[in-house]
Amino acid sequence: MRYQHWIPLAACAICAPAFSAQYLNAEQAQKLIFPEATAFRPQDVALSLPQMQQVEKLAGLAARSVNWRVVGAYNGDKLLGFMVLDDVIGKFELISYAVGLNPDATVRQIEILTYRESHGGEVRLPAWRRQFTGKSAQTGGLTVGDGIANISGATLSCTHLTDGVRRIAAVAQVALKK
Repeated sequence: MRYQHWIPLAACAICAPAFSAQYLNAEQAQKLIFPEATAFRPQDVALSLPQMQQVEKLAGLAARSVNWRVVGAYNGDKLLGFMVLDDVIGKFELISYAVGLNPDATVRQIEILTYRESHGGEVRLPAWRRQFTGKSAQTGGLTVGDGIANISGATLSCTHLTDGVRRIAAVAQVALKK
């Protein structure tokens, strides 16, 4: 007698592919954030312990990392600003994003590079991302509910991205501001 084994449909749910969408790579993001740039130069940014403490005080969050992925944008010899690459957890998965900063450490623009969650992708909408423009760690307004609107169904993505941008704005204030 032959036996047939059936796998319950619910067991196949663990085999389902994860959702992920890559919208931009780092090079595309830097050209989008700084279209007038003629050169991009990677910069080593390693925070000292006192700088990490300053970042924590400004952001109200742990500095999280000593080393930051930073690219300087230039038009000839003129510094246009910086792009900082980072990842934050959405609800379960990482969200990769880039923050464009002006030389005075204000936010120029943010771009979502890769969004891996099945819900909450509305954080990629231009209207939501524009809320960050012109804000800095010192001026405030970089928290959900105080300068940044929440998106229903994307609360964790909104909160974690906003926290990440606030942390980067503090890093810019402490280590990048010219």
